[in-house]
Amino acid sequence: MLVKIFTDGAARGNPEGPGGYGTILQYVDSKGELHEREYSQGYKKTTNNRMELMAAIVGLEALNRPCEVELYSDSKYLTDAFNQKWIDGWIRKGWKRGKNEPVKNIDLWKRLLEAAQPHALRFIWVKGHDGHPENERCDRLATSAADADKETLLEDVMC
Repeated sequence: MLVKIFTDGAARGNPEGPGGYGTILQYVDSKGELHEREYSQGYKKTTNNRMELMAAIVGLEALNRPCEVELYSDSKYLTDAFNQKWIDGWIRKGWKRGKNEPVKNIDLWKRLLEAAQPHALRFIWVKGHDGHPENERCDRLATSAADADKETLLEDVMC
């Protein structure tokens, strides 16, 4: 069964906040009915890349058994890290970025790898602000997450 995860993080133009991250999971249950679950995190003072990572982690950790997953994100950094195998060198082999620059957010990259482990996972990049339906969902998430004043908790998703 396929689960689609739409994620986004928003620094609202200021990496010191306010910002937030959000995730929508879309799946079809065993009866063939389509379901959506949303998680929006309220104000969070952190960088945009950290929020993109946290949004992906939240979606993957919500799944309570192995699934086929398509994760949509407008973060080229996040999708390229997996699709171009950068993550293999950065985390698994301990490579440095650029001129021996350590990888930032190593704790979140490791947590994302752990959350992704049981799933058949594909990262799909959706270009930002281009009117594409998948990206519009990501953009709405960024806005609602950054404007939220409380968390909307995500229940476990059976896939």
